Amino acid sequence: MIEGLFVLIFGLAALYFTLWLYILLPARMAEARDRSAFGWVLASILFSPILACLLLWLLGDNPNRQIHETSD
Repeated sequence: MIEGLFVLIFGLAALYFTLWLYILLPARMAEARDRSAFGWVLASILFSPILACLLLWLLGDNPNRQIHETSD
């Protein structure tokens, strides 16, 4: 009984970590840099999440970023 519960908890933790690494982390990094979250998540799934995050970090902000200034 306890072993099954341990396996379930460990499995859920591993699933959450995998989803975070492959989907949430690249998507949040891409959105913060005004880049396509879908494209970078796809790159993360097809190639490597570490490579996608490293490339996002190296590329930095989108140079074509539209800056929206609000007047108060």
